[in-house]
Amino acid sequence: MKYQFIAEHKDEYPITLMCQALEVPMSGYYASRTRPVSQHQREDARLAAEIQSLFLEHRQVYGSPRIHAALQARGLRCGRKRVVRLMQTLGLQAKCRRRRKPTTTSNDPTAHFAPNQLNRDFTASRPNTKWVTDITALPTAEGWLYLAVVLDLFSRRVVGWAMAPTENEHLVTLALQMALARRHPQAGLLHHSDRGSEYTSLGYQALLAELGIEVSMSRTANCYDNAAMESFFDKLKSECVNSTQFHAQAQAHSAIFEYLECWYNSVRLHSTLQDVSPLAYEQAFAQSVR
Repeated sequence: MKYQFIAEHKDEYPITLMCQALEVPMSGYYASRTRPVSQHQREDARLAAEIQSLFLEHRQVYGSPRIHAALQARGLRCGRKRVVRLMQTLGLQAKCRRRRKPTTTSNDPTAHFAPNQLNRDFTASRPNTKWVTDITALPTAEGWLYLAVVLDLFSRRVVGWAMAPTENEHLVTLALQMALARRHPQAGLLHHSDRGSEYTSLGYQALLAELGIEVSMSRTANCYDNAAMESFFDKLKSECVNSTQFHAQAQAHSAIFEYLECWYNSVRLHSTLQDVSPLAYEQAFAQSVR
């Protein structure tokens, strides 16, 4: 199959370079030219080219399940095991995740803590009924850069975000204000966060109360109570942060903006959304309720 792939692309890339990349001898390639090529081999080669294109187009972060979903979206029908086999043959593997996560939660022992009304139900039947939010720290050569994100559980869409070199009430308020300006939620929206001092601060809680937003908070030191946000930050770091060394905070800011607004919300396929992007999922819902 590797030899057929080389033959299909010999007018685009040097044969020597492709043999080196696919770790096959040139003598083997030329010997294969004298053997008849089966229809299955031709189909494998064409499918492999599509897989290679999709893998690079989607930042080398898609494993076989999402590559398979992307092929189906293009109208190419094939089995999941075939995709796995071809990706292994081509040496394509999604970027590995790095589990290091700086601690960003700082509790105020005098603050009022709301009960966990979300209760680990990370589903929502409509947009703007359940939002979750959290903060994470991103390493740069100029020091930590803190990112606050607000996620709509209906579509897993990032509806608000903010970045700053300090972690405080102002940071989370900026993220919330962006979400409010974009979405204009009705009263009764459930807002879930951890018990960090930023979220329990008087100013932040007053803003939520003013808008009629219900408050829910995770239990102490229980990351599973906000698992949707943990999962999102895990994706962000494995697909954008861990593979890049940010020399300046401005560089990190630009990369995160591009990831959130140009990739995650509008392009990235989400397994909990039947393998469509958050934006496409919301657009389909809007069409269905007209």
